[in-house]
Amino acid sequence: MPADADMTRRRRSPSLPCAVRVQAAGFALGHRRDGSVRRLVFSLLDIHVRAKRRAGVRSVDVTIDASRGLWARVFSPPPTKGEAAQALPVVVFFHGGGFVLFSAASCYYDRLCRRICRELRAVVAAGFAAVDLSSCFLAGDSAGGNMVHHVAQRWAAASAASPSSSTTLRLAGAVLIQPFFGGEERTEEELELDKAALTLSLARTDYYWREFLPEGATRDHPAAHVCGGGEHDVEVAEAFPAAMVAIGGFDLLKGWQARYVEALRGKGKAVRVVEYPGAIHGFCLFPELADSGEFVEEMKLFVQEHRTKRVQ
Repeated sequence: MPADADMTRRRRSPSLPCAVRVQAAGFALGHRRDGSVRRLVFSLLDIHVRAKRRAGVRSVDVTIDASRGLWARVFSPPPTKGEAAQALPVVVFFHGGGFVLFSAASCYYDRLCRRICRELRAVVAAGFAAVDLSSCFLAGDSAGGNMVHHVAQRWAAASAASPSSSTTLRLAGAVLIQPFFGGEERTEEELELDKAALTLSLARTDYYWREFLPEGATRDHPAAHVCGGGEHDVEVAEAFPAAMVAIGGFDLLKGWQARYVEALRGKGKAVRVVEYPGAIHGFCLFPELADSGEFVEEMKLFVQEHRTKRVQ
């Protein structure tokens, strides 16, 4: 494609509150022009908060595997007066960050998970008594959305291989928020939004893939290229759960996300798509954005709908 034609397809950045633009600018400062991360700068921007009761939501950090430094932050909602005791649904949330940034202690994810916990009245992560293991949901944004797909697929495949192992734990749904998929091909959306996406660019996505994928692998590796068609067609087992996919109009990954939706539907899977035309990548992390609140409401409806369904 000629350079001038490429330029005509590029879009301007969306209209955003000043506070969000400042945070996006800070995020940009944490990266070099080639997409690599300035670790010292980013560490100053990635503010961590301790697990504690805040805004009525209790949280605690749980060690999963000390040898690998693997841990989770578990959030539980406040009791509701007059409400009979009942088991709560479980949402296991995988945070984003291109597989190389952020943690469960990052203020952005602590805040988002508290909001999900409070609004959905769900235990976010796992580990508490009084949870409904027949109503488990996976959720994640960006790289976390990528992990949601792969974990859901592994669970579904394992359930098919050993049906008795899934009689107690039921994966009721998967919520993929602007999932991070890719490939060697440059989609129309990637070219169009490379300079307008604010929180993401091709240089950054390429860097994240280089850091995450095995040495020598290309972006057509199955971990990244889950819906390329042909030999790269999306792999889903029969027990793959109903999915909800959130897509933002100013997310340069939206082309891959749309392909993923069509691929799942082509396999006969139930997919609920929620689109936000003015949303940037990572919009759900900014409570200043109306789309963020609307998304949580949509997620609440999805969880309520699929929590009530049981395997016949």
